[in-house]
Amino acid sequence: MNTVDNTADLLVLRPGDPGYDDELAGFQTGFARRPDVVFAAASAEDVVAAVRYAAERGLPVGVQATGHGLPGAFPGGVLVTTRRMDRVSVAPGARTVRVQAGVRWGQVVAAAEPYGLAPLNGSAPGVGAVSYTLSGGLGILAREFGYAADHVRSLDVVTADGVLRHVTRDSAPDLYWALLGGGHNLGVVTELEIDLVPVRTLYGGSVAFDGRETDPAALLRAYEEWTRTVPDGLTSSFAAVPYPDLPALPPQLRGRYVVSVRVAYTGTDGPEITAPLRELGPVLADSLREMPYAESHTIHSDPDFPHAYYGDSAVLSELDVVRAGELLARVGPDSGGPMCVVQVNHLGGALARPAPNSVPYREGRFLVRLLAAGDREEARALLDPAFTLLADLTLGRALNFAFGAGDRAEGLYDGETLKRLAGLKSSYDPANLFRHNYGVSAAC
Repeated sequence: MNTVDNTADLLVLRPGDPGYDDELAGFQTGFARRPDVVFAAASAEDVVAAVRYAAERGLPVGVQATGHGLPGAFPGGVLVTTRRMDRVSVAPGARTVRVQAGVRWGQVVAAAEPYGLAPLNGSAPGVGAVSYTLSGGLGILAREFGYAADHVRSLDVVTADGVLRHVTRDSAPDLYWALLGGGHNLGVVTELEIDLVPVRTLYGGSVAFDGRETDPAALLRAYEEWTRTVPDGLTSSFAAVPYPDLPALPPQLRGRYVVSVRVAYTGTDGPEITAPLRELGPVLADSLREMPYAESHTIHSDPDFPHAYYGDSAVLSELDVVRAGELLARVGPDSGGPMCVVQVNHLGGALARPAPNSVPYREGRFLVRLLAAGDREEARALLDPAFTLLADLTLGRALNFAFGAGDRAEGLYDGETLKRLAGLKSSYDPANLFRHNYGVSAAC
C-alpha cells in the first residue's frame, strides 16, 4: 500500500497488499476485476489523481461503486473505487439532490422522504445511484417520469486529461448529452445533481401465481393485453422466477416457479386498474397496497446478498407473446440449464419522450431481461438462443441490464447515437483511457 504524488491520504492498493481483495469485492461474485492498481477514492481530487496516474502511463481505467453491473473481469490497468464518496445533500425547495459517486439509492430515498420527495430510483436500494443514472436509469415510476437520466441538472466529471469539469446542458451540451446514456466512456463522474419528484406514497406491489399450476405463457399473454388498457403513468413488469428448494428461502417460495406482475402507480384509481390481474388465475400471493415510497423496494424484493449472475436484455418494438412464451419455456425450470429469471418491462409513456441525452431506443414498447445464476458460459449457452427468438423485433440492448456482457458492445446504441458518441470519445478520450467498461470506440 502506498500513496501517489501529493495525495497523502489517498489509499492505493496493488495485488498482494492487505485489503486489496476486500476493496474489489462487490455484489457480483461470479468474477472480479484484478487491476494493477486500485485507487480507493474518497474525493474528486482522489479521482483526478487516479486518472492522471493512468494517463501518464497509458493504463486503462475502470470504475466501481457497488459492483452490481460489472462488465467483466478486465485484468490489469487502474480501477477507481468510489464507495467512500457517499455524501447526499437534498435541496427540498429546488426538489433536487446532489449525490456523490458511491451513493446507493436507499440512502437517497431515506434522505428525500422527510420532505415528501422521492428520487427516480430503480427496484434495488443497494444499487449505485450514479452508474445507474449514467446508463439511463429505468426506475419503478419510469412510465410516469421517464428515465433518471432525463432529470439530471449537472454532473461533475474527471475527463481523460485529468481535469474536473462541472457539466450542465448549457455549459457543455455535447458532453452532457454523451455522459447521460454513455456510461463511464468519457470520464469518471464524481457527483451529480438530479431532480426529485413530489411523491410521498404510491399504490404498488405484486400479484403472484404458481407457474406450475397456471401456464406462464398464458399469464404473459394476459399481461400484455392488460398493458394496453393502463394509463401512461402506471409502471409495471412481468416476472418469472424459479426458486430453488433451499432452506434459506421462505417456505412458501422453496421449489416454486413464481410468476408475478409488479405494479407502481401514483394515481388514485390503482385498485380499479389492477383488479383484472387477480382474475388471471389462482393467486399465490397479493401484496398490492398503498405504501410509503420508502417501502417501494418491496415491490420487486430483489435479492440483497452478493451472488454470481450473468444477464442481458432486448428492447423490443412490440412483444410477440407467442415467441415470448416459447422463450419462457426454453429458460424455465425444466430447461436443464442454470436458474434463470425472466422480466418483461412495459415501456412507453414518459420513456418515449425525447430528451437531450444519449439514452437510445425510446420508441421501444417492451424490454425483456434475462438473468441467469452461476457460471457465465453456461448462462450464455442458455440466454443467447433465447434472445434469438426475439431478434426481428429487437431494437437493441439496454446498458442498465448488460450484466457481465462487456465483451459485447453491439446493440447498446443505435447507429446515429453510436456515431455521435464515437466522435465525442475522439475529442474527450482519444487514447481510449476509459475502456474497462461497456466500451465505445473513438471514431477513426
